[in-house]
Amino acid sequence: MKKLALLSLLFMGINATVAQEVMTPELLWKLGRVTALGISKDGSKLVYKVSTPSVEENKSNSKFYTIPVGGGVPTEVAEVKDLVKDKNISPDGLYILSDKEVKVTDILGKDLYPELKKADAKVYDGLDYRHWDTWRDGTFNHVFFSGVPAPNVRLAAPIDIMPNEPYDSPQKPHGGDEDYIWSPDSKHIIYVCKKKAGTAYATSTNTDLYQYNIETKETINLTPNNPGYDTHPSFSPKGDLSWLQMKRDGYEADKNDIIVRIKGADVNLTANWDGTVDSYKWSSDSKKIYFVAPVDGTKQLFEVTLDKPQVKQITNGNFDVTEIIGFTGTQIILARNDMNHASEIYSYDLKKKAWKQITNVNTEAYNKIALCKTEKRYVTTTDGKKMLVWVVLPPNFDATKKYPTLLYCQGGPQSALTQYYSFRWNFQTIASQGYIVVAPNRRGMPGHGVKWNEQISKDWGGQVMDDYLSAIDDVAKESYVDKARLGAVGASYGGYSVFYLAGIHKNRFKTFISHCGIFNTQSMYGTTEEVFFTNWDSGGAYWEKENPLAQKTYNEFNPINLINNWNTPILIIQGGKDYRVPIGQGQEAFQAAQLKGIKSRFLLFPEENHWVLKPQNALVWQREFFKWLKETL
Repeated sequence: MKKLALLSLLFMGINATVAQEVMTPELLWKLGRVTALGISKDGSKLVYKVSTPSVEENKSNSKFYTIPVGGGVPTEVAEVKDLVKDKNISPDGLYILSDKEVKVTDILGKDLYPELKKADAKVYDGLDYRHWDTWRDGTFNHVFFSGVPAPNVRLAAPIDIMPNEPYDSPQKPHGGDEDYIWSPDSKHIIYVCKKKAGTAYATSTNTDLYQYNIETKETINLTPNNPGYDTHPSFSPKGDLSWLQMKRDGYEADKNDIIVRIKGADVNLTANWDGTVDSYKWSSDSKKIYFVAPVDGTKQLFEVTLDKPQVKQITNGNFDVTEIIGFTGTQIILARNDMNHASEIYSYDLKKKAWKQITNVNTEAYNKIALCKTEKRYVTTTDGKKMLVWVVLPPNFDATKKYPTLLYCQGGPQSALTQYYSFRWNFQTIASQGYIVVAPNRRGMPGHGVKWNEQISKDWGGQVMDDYLSAIDDVAKESYVDKARLGAVGASYGGYSVFYLAGIHKNRFKTFISHCGIFNTQSMYGTTEEVFFTNWDSGGAYWEKENPLAQKTYNEFNPINLINNWNTPILIIQGGKDYRVPIGQGQEAFQAAQLKGIKSRFLLFPEENHWVLKPQNALVWQREFFKWLKETL
């Protein structure tokens, strides 16, 4: 009995030790990343992929699985293409869609002068000479269709539906096969394209839906009257065309609405709803559309009816619904995550309002660690508005202790700050190293009404900066916040925010970290690739001396003009292939800090873009991030 009692106590001690483990950067980059591929053709199984980073190999490895839609034991499978319906095969089964890059224009020196084969020059006559992380080389994404492969059948060459056109479909840099679909009659291909080139391309967001007739080879523009984005085409089971639409050209964060073309008339199903749509999927009976949208610091599932359109929120809770995968009976299959858990796949019973987790790729890992507590807090802003602030507390939080605290500044600037799970800006990992994270839903974020979302444009250094300071000042009143150890961190517009706060914070913060942040709004305008963004959010060009909005951006709201107020250590992180916020922004900031004698560090990733994607680089990022905080906070 004594031995048994001793073993029990030992076992309990081991369990207690295991339960006290916390998330670390190394563990974060061992987690599997779940991607749903769809529901099997017979409706009985979920088909999904798990990608697991390998730090040793510096890449991710993927495996494919099936699991009953009601839950159960997953089965690894070698091939999935025949398990799920292929949207790229025409409804009549005769043709298949694909895309590939096609050489259209001569830009390379060796193309222009064939005898100079070793030349590496590039010649451009307009903007859009580089995009995201790639220089234009004269190739463009084009959509092709061909006969479905069959045994012992010789196929003709795939047919390019955009011959010789200097335009991209799928859209670069992030578009995929969601940019093209078949019509229900298998006679037409609908595709998304911005048919502008050079400078016109760089200054516009006007993508349209085009319809290509596979018999006549004729193409027509289905959305010629809308000057903004038209994307994500889809047909209802009954054959009605739908898509997502933004109204204004040049405004990439405009309200995103669901449009349905019914008997030749376009109906905006979400026109009277004060929100913006992320993604959507038709119900099986074509009577409604389900969609995902940000709301109150989360992302939830909504529905809108086709007859007398009314929007209704379906789910609610401190989590993000990130994808609608499909339907089976009364169940809707969804991807879901929160600040403590990476994405897994769930079913949600629309009648019983009940959740069931289907995949458990990372459940065992999470069961071994102490989780963070996330709290919703509402702070009154300087203009009397109610602002949601996420406060993430360390595992095993003790309110009698004092904790260093970080103000997190979100990018975008119109990106939602929800219960998302990032593999870089991971709140669970940050809090698990002993830091409180304060993450305000400041001006500019969707999920709090269109007016709140739009208020940041042309006011980058205005009310939004007051929002940041209101958030950190309010939380800093708590006894468990070490007011002498506050920091501010962020990326992209969040990196701009850090640079700007460094000039106005009046000694609130002890340290700063800025990743790919905008330091000089003038040189940003002169080197960024998507000029429509800076035109809209900055109010115009820096040389427009009679434009008060632009002059405010390039003078009053320009961090470089506040450099004489800098007096705080700063870590500056930059991707060498970031053409959205080019490398000069980080270089200018670091050079200024160094020449002013401010403790500073420059972390450069020469082969990364606006993000850090390679596993070993990602771990360097994490280790330098926490190393800097340990040194300075």
